[in-house]
Amino acid sequence: MKDVNQTYLNLSKEQFKAFIELETNGPLQMVNLLKFKKVVEGTGISGKDQYDIYMKKAYPFFQKANAKITFLGNAHFSLIGPQDNLEWDKILIVEYSAKADFVNMVTSEGYPAKLRDLAIEDSRLIYCEQT
Repeated sequence: MKDVNQTYLNLSKEQFKAFIELETNGPLQMVNLLKFKKVVEGTGISGKDQYDIYMKKAYPFFQKANAKITFLGNAHFSLIGPQDNLEWDKILIVEYSAKADFVNMVTSEGYPAKLRDLAIEDSRLIYCEQT
């Protein structure tokens, strides 16, 4: 049974291995659901501001992977789900022409994953393929 208070920040080794073994065909999208920390410990800046720093540092890696940001926006209102607690702060959808582009990007030397980790309280990363 899932702990409703459990949070997720990174790919587990098991999930990453299973993803690598998936057969994919053509372009794929990664849907990122992001909940920011109110304040990043030891910095005094918000998780949102820290995520902006991460995105600036990560952008060259996106370019090298020929990734296309198809959507980046703030969540404002839930039409289905709880009204009193909007679960996500920001949604990011990135398209990659092939799975290898994503894998190479996130495993590249210097990829600023730690900057992302500082910003995030909870997240989901969902692999999608257009039908």
